[in-house]
Amino acid sequence: MTEESAGEAPRSRSRQRKQMLLRLDPAVHDALARWASDELRSANAQIEFLLRRALAEAGRLPGGAAPIARRGRPPKAAGTETRQPQEPHEPQEPEGDA
Repeated sequence: MTEESAGEAPRSRSRQRKQMLLRLDPAVHDALARWASDELRSANAQIEFLLRRALAEAGRLPGGAAPIARRGRPPKAAGTETRQPQEPHEPQEPEGDA
């Protein structure tokens, strides 16, 4: 096995999303949550958006950084069938004398 230097992650893990604990003043968190809601983002996505923008403005955004994931559901895998919605079935009235 080879030892990895302290600042480098193994290549297989380099693309995994990193987790971190962030402590915020409650008023700052509330303001951030409202702002995120106005932008139709989660608070986490808003923080990442703002950090990326600040890094880009400072000229420090790494060129190899993956883009932010798009909103909504991920696209369906190729080859999967899409099920068409069926029209509602209306009950038929029995024929006969009324």
